[in-house]
Amino acid sequence: MPIYTYRCETCGVQFDRHQSFNDQPLTTCPECNKKSLRKVIAPVGIVFKGSGWYATDHKSPSGTRNGAPKSESKSESKETSTATTESKPAASE
Repeated sequence: MPIYTYRCETCGVQFDRHQSFNDQPLTTCPECNKKSLRKVIAPVGIVFKGSGWYATDHKSPSGTRNGAPKSESKSESKETSTATTESKPAASE
């Protein structure tokens, strides 16, 4: 059974409850007995373990396929890096 976290919008109490998917969500706060409970939505942590998941599940960052020659992408990156140099004016005192 999943664990749901609830928080009361009136008194601020927060608690966890084991509930089935078919159960109705709780609405009444156990502390102040007002109908102001809301489910707390929290992000789920994901951990990728093991070797090879990145290489097999994602394409390369440059967007090229594995069969494409690598020398073309290296020469393009060299040209763009030298063309973007800037000169700064001297600071006046």
